Amino acid sequence: MIKTKEDLKYYLEQDRLNLRAKGKKPKRGRDEIWRYEIILRHFEYYLNKEKKSFFDKLRLKHYRKLHHKLTVTYTTSIPPNVTGPGLSIGHIGTIYVNSKSKVGKNLRIQSGVTVGGAAGKEKLPVLGDNVYLGSGCKVIGPVEIANDVAIGANAVVTKSILEPGTTWAGVPARKISDNNSHAYMSKDVVEGGQ
Repeated sequence: MIKTKEDLKYYLEQDRLNLRAKGKKPKRGRDEIWRYEIILRHFEYYLNKEKKSFFDKLRLKHYRKLHHKLTVTYTTSIPPNVTGPGLSIGHIGTIYVNSKSKVGKNLRIQSGVTVGGAAGKEKLPVLGDNVYLGSGCKVIGPVEIANDVAIGANAVVTKSILEPGTTWAGVPARKISDNNSHAYMSKDVVEGGQ
């Protein structure tokens, strides 16, 4: 969780590395995903900051509005304080992550993905580190996903995946290989021990 300026810098750098973004800041008209993630991280920082000055409160209001605007514009809903450092959105569009879900570091998420609850269930998904969610996959209900797991396109996960370093696909999702998720992530964050 981002609480200090140092936390903010760390999260921003890990996100940049896993996105494989070049340069120090996003370029207009080209780096919309990176811009969305930067706004999300600043929103988290000002939301979590313990002692808020008058200007911090204004910045929080500003980033909350920007985050909401981009969520609606891009149909990409990733709430604050859900994902760890190293978030990498593969493609903007129709992404939904429930605000009560918990996600570890280095999540790679494609378009059309849903991470949310099941009717009548109070618990929500908990994803480990270095998880890859392929286009259109759904992770629904009180499930746990182990570290280094890849979930294929259009897979539906309704039961926990507790075996790390595996690949899952299908409806319902089942194990298809012992390949981990690292091929979908930046080596700078996965192998660098970040």
